[in-house]
Order: sequence, then C-alpha cells, then structure tokens
Amino acid sequence: MELVALRTFQTVVEEGGVLAASRKLNTVQSNVTGRIRRLEEELGVALFFRKGRGLELAPSGRVLLAYARRLLQLERQTAAAVRQIGEGSGELRIGTMETFAALHLPRALKAVRARHPMLELRVRTNTSAALAEAVLDHKLDCAFVAGPVTHPALQFEELVVEELVQVSAPGISPVTHPLIFFREGCAYRTRALTWQRAIGHAVSDAMEFGTLEGILGCVSVGLGWTLMPRAVVEQSGHADELVLEALPDEVGRVPTGMITLRDAPPMVAFKTLAAAIRRADQGVPLKV
Repeated sequence: MELVALRTFQTVVEEGGVLAASRKLNTVQSNVTGRIRRLEEELGVALFFRKGRGLELAPSGRVLLAYARRLLQLERQTAAAVRQIGEGSGELRIGTMETFAALHLPRALKAVRARHPMLELRVRTNTSAALAEAVLDHKLDCAFVAGPVTHPALQFEELVVEELVQVSAPGISPVTHPLIFFREGCAYRTRALTWQRAIGHAVSDAMEFGTLEGILGCVSVGLGWTLMPRAVVEQSGHADELVLEALPDEVGRVPTGMITLRDAPPMVAFKTLAAAIRRADQGVPLKV
C-alpha cells in the first residue's frame, strides 16, 4: 500500500466525498477515484458502499481508516525526527502570531541562529487557532500562540503575559464605532468580542483585516477601534495618533507561549527559543 493512497482514502472519509477530497488534495477527481479503486483491488475488499452519488464507509473501510491514521501519523513523526537531526542541524518550522513576531521573535531567532548555525529556520504567521492545527498536523514543529491552551496532544509553555489595551483614535467611542480585528481564529479577536459585549456594543458591527499595520492604520484614522498588545501599539508608526486604555485583567492579561506536540522528538532549539524570549521579557541582554 502506498502512503499517497492511504492519504487519499483518509481525505475522502474526512471530507465526505470524492469531489471535496480532490479539492483538498488539489488534484482531479479521477486521481482520487483511481487511487481508491487500486487500494480496493490490492486489499481485495470494498472500502465504501456506493449510494447514488454518495459514499458510505464499509466495515472494512472503518478498519483501514484506523490503521491509515496510525501509519500516516508515523510517517509525519518519522519526517520530523529526520529533520531534527542532532542538536544543531536539520530544519525548524516555527509558527507565530503576527503580534508575537513583531515583539519577541527577532531576538529569539537571533539566539537560535547563533547557537545552532546549521539549523534551517522556517517561519510563518497565522492565527492562534490555525497555528495549533498546523502543529497537530505536523506541519509546524512549534508555534507561539495566545493561551491558555488545553488540547491533550499539545504541550503549552507559558513565556510571557501580554497586556491587551483598548486602542482608538482621539474622540472615537467604542460604543459608536465598529470593532476592527484579525480574521477568525485569532485569540485577541475572541477577547475583543467579549469586551465588545461587556460595554454594550452590537457584536455584528465589526471589520476584519489580515495584517497588524492594516488594523492600526484604520484605527488611527477613526474607522473603528481594536484590542492589541500595549507594546505592539507603542512601537507602531501610528502610536502618536492612538489612544490606549487599560482593560480588566480577565480581558487584558493574555498568557502567551510556545506549543509543541507532547510526543514530538525533543529539540534543543526549543529551549534556546524559550530562554531568549524569557530573557527579553525580563530585560536581560541577549548573550550568544
């Protein structure tokens, strides 16, 4: 059995059909049906019951699905172990919130680069929810997200506590202007909606942007208001045009840290990243 066939089979099951699976796998339907047919021929069983245009998982398909998931997970773990060769070489795939990247990540990456010069660093930004999914799917080795994180397969190491503040232009009232926030999956978005309800503002009145500077730029010209880490706003080019107001601790204090898979191979670079971020938060000079 080829792994690509097992991956296709699992995707058909999880997406609910051949068409959805082909879109997910970025291939044509005939490739999907061909792989499933060859898999059935190789095993000598029917994996699905055909009902009109739909598919229903057969008993043999349910058995294969359990094994396919285990085999594909082992494949991902094998790839991760090979990438993470030794203590100073290989590849480290890092995910981060955009705000965390702006505040903390540069000096942490500098520390990793100095102590592990042969390690190839790959960084991508996204929302906390999307980053957690990427770690679970073995697409990232670690990610910096807003907590708390309680998923049983993930380990969360708190590194800093961010202070969220209410941000607006002078003379702009959050009660009469729309909330501006990141796309779905952002942890700050969830807290902003909670605060919006607490101050009696209509939750439906909101605008969504994909970048930090886009949000602060729109807030600075009076199009709306947002919640953002104080340090991010203070170092922004829009800082002089913005008014910052403190929030209650239950909204404003956000534990933030690094998530990794609990069963992932250990990597010394994780400790280097975490230590550099903690030192920066405590005002300790970077030593390499």
